[in-house]
Amino acid sequence: MATPMSEEGSRSWFEKLSLVLSGEPGSRAELIELLRASEQRNLLDAEALGIIEGALLVSDMQAREIMVPRTQVVFVQQEMNFDEVLPVVIESGHSRFPVVTENPDDVVGILMAKDLLPLAMKEKGTRFKMRDLLRPCTAIPESKRLNVLLEEFRTTRNHLAVVYDEYGGVSGIITIEDVLEQIVGDIEDEYDFDEEDFIKQHSENSFNIKALMPIIDFNDHFHCKFSHEEFDTIGGMIIHHLGHLPEQGEQAQVGGFDFKVVSADGRKIKLLQMTRSGEK
Repeated sequence: MATPMSEEGSRSWFEKLSLVLSGEPGSRAELIELLRASEQRNLLDAEALGIIEGALLVSDMQAREIMVPRTQVVFVQQEMNFDEVLPVVIESGHSRFPVVTENPDDVVGILMAKDLLPLAMKEKGTRFKMRDLLRPCTAIPESKRLNVLLEEFRTTRNHLAVVYDEYGGVSGIITIEDVLEQIVGDIEDEYDFDEEDFIKQHSENSFNIKALMPIIDFNDHFHCKFSHEEFDTIGGMIIHHLGHLPEQGEQAQVGGFDFKVVSADGRKIKLLQMTRSGEK
């Protein structure tokens, strides 16, 4: 039998739910407040609340806000042969590449890394035709709303779009993963680590290093003596060494180690690839 207090609580929740069904609350802020109240009452779990809030946020966001900027995009030239394309694909670790002509704003299609695998198994003299491998390219303006773009990704089954500015120049690219991460949070890929780890080893002399790794921990792990007086992290050391915030693909040699920026977002370095000098 329900107590008066529980009946009051249920009635209060029912009244709030009725407001939603009748066209209320009157603003998004009130809706979010209602959803958070339902989470506090254990009517909605934290993960579900986060997804709903992410979905609401995405409906207000535009492609320009989360796109990978042009300077960080790995492009493939249409005239490249197989021996030129393959190292680019392997080194970048990406699965899709915009293909351009001599005009860097003329994207003629998308090359998928998996489409190169059958060719790698064929005889060396096999003729490589880039145009035969190209997938259609989705072109969108910077102002494209993310909820609309997500629906287009779903209906067209494309996973990457090229973003153009108002003058017809390429601004960057955006993937379905970029959009989904705004809703559900970071999606792990081959570059992701366990949350508490800073190092992921790929071979005897090849490592991925989180840019936020403390220099003290790096010194302990690799038995070196980098100074930690001016900066605390490996990312900070690389920025100091280069003298600017590096873009994806930039490299630096510091104290017997070769570092390459694997991931950066225009505000900070996220991930580095590291090898000992001379052991690439």
